Amino acid sequence: MAFWSSTSVFTSKVPRKILFMFTLSLSVTYLFYSLMSCYNSLQFPLQENYVYQGRLVTEETTFVTLREKLYSTSPQGYLDEELIEVTAAAAEQTVAISTVKDNVETEQRTLDWVRNQAAPTKTAAVYQSPALEREHQEFSTTDNELRVNCTSDYGVKKLPQAIIIGVKKGGTRALLEALRVHPDIRAVGNEPHFFDRNYENGLDWYRDLMPSTLEGQITMEKTPSYFVTSHAPKRIHTMARDIKLIIVVRNPVTRAISDYTQTLSKKPEIPTFEVLAFKNRTLGLIDASWSALRIGIYALHLETWMQYFPLAQMHFVSGERLIVDPAGEMGKVQDFLGLKRIVTDKHFYFNKTKGFPCLKKPEDSSTPRCLGKSKGRTHPKIDPDVIRRLHKFFKPFNMMFYQMTGQNFEWELEEGRDSRSSQN
Repeated sequence: MAFWSSTSVFTSKVPRKILFMFTLSLSVTYLFYSLMSCYNSLQFPLQENYVYQGRLVTEETTFVTLREKLYSTSPQGYLDEELIEVTAAAAEQTVAISTVKDNVETEQRTLDWVRNQAAPTKTAAVYQSPALEREHQEFSTTDNELRVNCTSDYGVKKLPQAIIIGVKKGGTRALLEALRVHPDIRAVGNEPHFFDRNYENGLDWYRDLMPSTLEGQITMEKTPSYFVTSHAPKRIHTMARDIKLIIVVRNPVTRAISDYTQTLSKKPEIPTFEVLAFKNRTLGLIDASWSALRIGIYALHLETWMQYFPLAQMHFVSGERLIVDPAGEMGKVQDFLGLKRIVTDKHFYFNKTKGFPCLKKPEDSSTPRCLGKSKGRTHPKIDPDVIRRLHKFFKPFNMMFYQMTGQNFEWELEEGRDSRSSQN
């Protein structure tokens, strides 16, 4: 009872308002110190999480943008699955970072994660074709290399590993078009003429003309005039001494008539073939300086090339057999390039109108792939006596060429044939 009486006396002396304020102040002070005691555990992890979330979003967006550019033409579904994987991984990584208290260690781990996201995920790999797998391996490189070498149509631009160097009107275009069917060959469509006309532009200019290739693919080009250009062998050897060279050769007489036919279609006013072929027809003096005939002296030109390249790096294609047996000649070329024989007889059919094989149409095309109107022109009628004399002129050079290459192209068997109806 004494307690209650003393309390009553105290409350009667102290106004209730002051008591209430005192009690409230104690409560606020207690709450303040309670909050301060757990301030570190509440604030700093959240700040770290926020900072690194921002960094993750920035870096992740950068690499996703790169991937979208690199794989912009990937099959539908591949990129979607990859981005789903990246998004899920990002969420998991953000949660993990919030538990790390060492700033330096956390930042390094975050940056490592961002770099790893540039590589394809395991789930996305299920949707990749072998070509895409090679592509991703090609892009496993530094950011600087990506900016320099990567292109919108996959891969990197490289200097050619193989060149069709000749000969003009021998069948080089037909060979190139057939080779382009092979998935491991990428070739320039137009003739660059780098080593004979544009050498001063430099190798960077030349490389930029090349199509982009993936690892395992071969970059190729064709410029038939290289074979008869005296400084081309040295220049090509300087660029790549281990390069592979392909030469399509044809009976020099038939080739010369084909060459003349092409020029005649562009310049109808030029003299006749017979006039151009002879310095003095009465004396039987052949004009070997005429380009149409000079190109056909294969042994002379090959001698220059053999000063820089061994025969093991050269492959000679018969222009005649390329017409009658395209699959057989293509098989030998693919062997020479170290490729699997993918282009076979199922890819060709004989076009009776043009007089040479054409590529069968792809499933997604409505028309066959055949050479253009500039190919397959009917040759003008040439005096048989002129043809006979030209065969006689070329015979010793042909024999020398057979000896140098170790191949007999049997052009002498055509001496008794009427080549006037042969096709370009």
